[in-house]
Amino acid sequence: MSETVLHLQGLKCPLPVLRTRKALRATAAGEHVMVECTDPLAAIDIPHLVQQEGDVLVSAERDGEVLIFRIRKA
Repeated sequence: MSETVLHLQGLKCPLPVLRTRKALRATAAGEHVMVECTDPLAAIDIPHLVQQEGDVLVSAERDGEVLIFRIRKA
């Protein structure tokens, strides 16, 4: 299993969700995408995107100001 890591710290809405969507669409089923971002709105937008696309939010956590999402492509 491979994992794509997106370092999106400092980017503001809607860029984190747009770049996450682009990465997910380029990812094969079963592979993971890890997203690291600092935009507080991503806490709402990324899980919503994952649900819309039918993928799986494996985990969502916070490390200081950094939000970390692990997503499995369905």
